[in-house]
Amino acid sequence: MNEGTRLVAGEATLTEVLTVAHSQEGVIEILVRQNTRLVYRIAYAVLRSHHDAEDATQETFVRVLRYGNKLAGVDDPKTWLARIAWRVAVDRRKRQTRRGEVPLDDRENPVEEAVSSEARADETLQRNEVSAVLESLIAALPKKLREPLILSTLEEMSPYDVAVTLGISEAAVRSRVFRARQILREKLTGLTAQSHGR
Repeated sequence: MNEGTRLVAGEATLTEVLTVAHSQEGVIEILVRQNTRLVYRIAYAVLRSHHDAEDATQETFVRVLRYGNKLAGVDDPKTWLARIAWRVAVDRRKRQTRRGEVPLDDRENPVEEAVSSEARADETLQRNEVSAVLESLIAALPKKLREPLILSTLEEMSPYDVAVTLGISEAAVRSRVFRARQILREKLTGLTAQSHGR
């Protein structure tokens, strides 16, 4: 009978229970230490607010602590954690939308950034304008194209990790990311042509 079975059956000694608890805490501590940045980036990709992303990161790790006993049956802890982070962030976004809250945009004031930056002010402002346009174009994409694009391109997750996080196939991830990029390219080309008066 293995240690886990003995614990479930109630046959384990106090020392065995404490050993398993401490080893589980150690695994969770390592998981937190190694993946905090990943969890934060996923949360930020959905929520677009540093404050909300930090809250979602904490909530993700609270859930990991709560369901830590399931960790032994998880093949890929990083992907498991990414999936939890995604669900937490999406749930938080839904609650905000239902309450009519407009998420705060934590980007710095572009004028302040231009003043404090080493780059020329006009270059910094132009870069911020391009980023804002690109962000609005990404936000306007259909959800099924936007989510894989954000996770794979902006958050640099592998197609496998994106597929597991979103519950779709790797082929669907690749196809949707390709289509999203194609739409963005077409829209950017159209905007460039308009700004040059063509």
